Amino acid sequence: MSVLMRAREITGRPVVTRDGGEAIAEVKDVVIAHGSASLVGFTLNKRGFLGSPLKEVLPWSAVGALGRDAVMIDGGALVASDPVMDAASAEARERDVIGATVMTDAGTALGTVVDVIVEVGDDASIVGFEVDGPDVARDRTAATLLIPVDDTIAVSGTTLMVPAATEQFVHDDLSGFGSAVADFRARLKEGTS
Repeated sequence: MSVLMRAREITGRPVVTRDGGEAIAEVKDVVIAHGSASLVGFTLNKRGFLGSPLKEVLPWSAVGALGRDAVMIDGGALVASDPVMDAASAEARERDVIGATVMTDAGTALGTVVDVIVEVGDDASIVGFEVDGPDVARDRTAATLLIPVDDTIAVSGTTLMVPAATEQFVHDDLSGFGSAVADFRARLKEGTS
C-alpha cells in the first residue's frame, strides 16, 4: 500500500530506531533525484529545539518505514556518505525545483512550485508538485493546486517543463490526486505508443 504526502510534511519528523524506539535524529531535508523522479534519502538534524545539522545522512534504502509521525530505521542506518544522495544533492544545488516556474511544452505558465508530492510505499517516488499562483483552472477555490508529473522530471534552475496534457489532470486536494497521477501517466503512455 502506498501513501501520498508532501515533502514538507516529512521535514522535522523524528528518526526512530525500530529495535529500541530511540529518537536519534530528525529529518532536515528530503533529497530527490530529478532524473529518476525518486526520493533518495534525507539529510538530518540533531534532535531538539536548536538541533544542528548532522554529518550523517539517511539513504532511502536504509529506511524501514515512513509513517505519519516518524521515520523508522534499524540501528546503524545512518551513513557518513551515500553516492546516490551525493549525486542528487549536487544536482539539486543547480536545479532546485522549489520556486521553479512550471511551464507546459505548449508555453503555458502554470505557477510556481511550493512543494513536492511523494508517493511512499516500498519505494518513494515523486508523483507531482504543489503549485501556487497557477493560471490554470481559475475557477478552483484552493490556494494551491497539485500537478502530476511523469516518472522523469525535466527541470532547469528556474523552470520545470511538463506536457501540455498536464492541465487536464490538475487536482486541488491530495485525497484524489493518486488517481489523477495514474490517469495522467496512462494518457502519456497512450500518446507514445
